[in-house]
Amino acid sequence: MKQGGRVGARRVASWLTVLAGVTVMAWCGIAFAAAPMVKTQGPGFYRLMLGGVEVTALLDGTHPFPIGTVVDGASKAEVAKDLARDFLQQPVQGSINAFLINTGSKLILIDSGAGVLYGDCCGKLRANLRAAGYLPEQVDEVLLTHLHKDHVGGIDAHGAMAFPNAIVRVSQTDADYWLNPANKVKAPAFLSSFFDAAIASVAPYVAAGRFEPFSGDVELEPGIRALALPGHTPGHTGYLVHGGSQDLLVWGDIIHVASIQLPNPEVSIEYDSDAASAKRSRRMALALAVDKGYLVGAAHIAFPGLGHIRKDGHRYEWVPVNYEAAPGQ
Repeated sequence: MKQGGRVGARRVASWLTVLAGVTVMAWCGIAFAAAPMVKTQGPGFYRLMLGGVEVTALLDGTHPFPIGTVVDGASKAEVAKDLARDFLQQPVQGSINAFLINTGSKLILIDSGAGVLYGDCCGKLRANLRAAGYLPEQVDEVLLTHLHKDHVGGIDAHGAMAFPNAIVRVSQTDADYWLNPANKVKAPAFLSSFFDAAIASVAPYVAAGRFEPFSGDVELEPGIRALALPGHTPGHTGYLVHGGSQDLLVWGDIIHVASIQLPNPEVSIEYDSDAASAKRSRRMALALAVDKGYLVGAAHIAFPGLGHIRKDGHRYEWVPVNYEAAPGQ
């Protein structure tokens, strides 16, 4: 064998040895360089088609919901049992969801999240709206289920209109209550800041002539009807979106903690203005969702907060929508 041939053979043998070593290390699970952890979620939006209507769920953020201090009507043991059944324990992260409805002629946002009012956990709705392919300037109307911080705060951009071309609409009953400072002194102390937040959030729209409350169960746009569901707040309202063969009920704060209030709808939350009325509205909304087969858009059920309600004896169950990678196709 010539000298060059021997050198080439040795090189081949050397490479084969290295390759064998790499293979052995790979099989042994040895990594050359660990990939860094990302530790963040992707954009918070999820889209589906409701007949000819496009529905996009938008996440404003999640925050630790203080179940142990705000639930009324269930013992600590019952709360722990209900949470454990769903593989949860306190503190449970509560979602703050909103729903963008594109009717083909108008872009309508139902609820707006907390904005800056809940701190760094939240205020992500506009970023997620952009990630979903829209701009805040394209929103024609904002329909609010009520004027609590985590529903109204997102319309405010540090004293300016976060949705500069939108009309903001809410029940006249809710507006009369939360926008009247005289009611603040009569309300529980922990709700005091809710009045200030509501007044500040709607102020730019009031000044621009873009705040238009409504009364009762009325059709606000073709295919979108308000549905009075009082109790959580005096004018708490759901919105029924007609999608052809199926309808969507965006029900606001009918349910705060699904693991607890679906098996026992009599459990209320200390934030309810009128617990008895809130229970009646909860029973009505749940019965409607079951009887009519409505798709439900829930503000505080785990994102995207879209699903159906199933009844099992005296209990209700949440059935989340089946994921679709290409909605409407």
